[in-house]
Amino acid sequence: MRPLAILIAGEPVPAAFAARGSFAEMIRNAVGAAWPGEWAELDGRAELPDFERFAGIVVTGSSANVPTREPWILTIENYLSRAVAARADVFGICFGHQLLGQALGGLVEKNPNGREIGTVEVEILAADPLLTASRGAFAANMTHVDSVVKLPPGARVLARSALDENAMVRFSETAWGVQFHPEIDAEICAHYLAARRAAMLEEGLDADAIAAHLADTPAAVEILRRFAESARSKC
Repeated sequence: MRPLAILIAGEPVPAAFAARGSFAEMIRNAVGAAWPGEWAELDGRAELPDFERFAGIVVTGSSANVPTREPWILTIENYLSRAVAARADVFGICFGHQLLGQALGGLVEKNPNGREIGTVEVEILAADPLLTASRGAFAANMTHVDSVVKLPPGARVLARSALDENAMVRFSETAWGVQFHPEIDAEICAHYLAARRAAMLEEGLDADAIAAHLADTPAAVEILRRFAESARSKC
């Protein structure tokens, strides 16, 4: 069985890293037994290996911003565009979700609705194999300023939040993106709130109220696990 790859585009804020390790570690722990095979870690700022070597690719979050169009961001976007065209299984998380949106012909900009952070309700809009239901809502942990504000051709919105119309998108038959962090639980999200508190207060957000409503998000975790199971089923 080919390994499942994690393309590392960034790392958690220092307190979160100290508590739980890298995004790659959090993703592996969240997936758990849903992926019994080997894992591979890809450095997003180094030369990327042939995507055909992997059963699938999970692209992590990052504190970087897609709209800066830095060379390493463009390199990853090109890699993902080719991977999706070749029908590789790809799952983008937050920054990874945005990379997919931009790479495939959409547009990423600063979210016109402002920063989205904390445990939020995500409304399901369409059925999909990665979702356990075809309607309703689930809780997910968010921390982002940018968003996919224009979808690429052929993309289909699966879920939205109050501040992001494109909270979960199926970009192709084999590629999905989620603006939320399925690998982040309430404890880790609290570290993000602490790290972003000054900015939140400056933006007029009630940091204490948001902190009081943090929660673990098992339904969001299940989406990531289902992606891993889907990749496994094709091995």
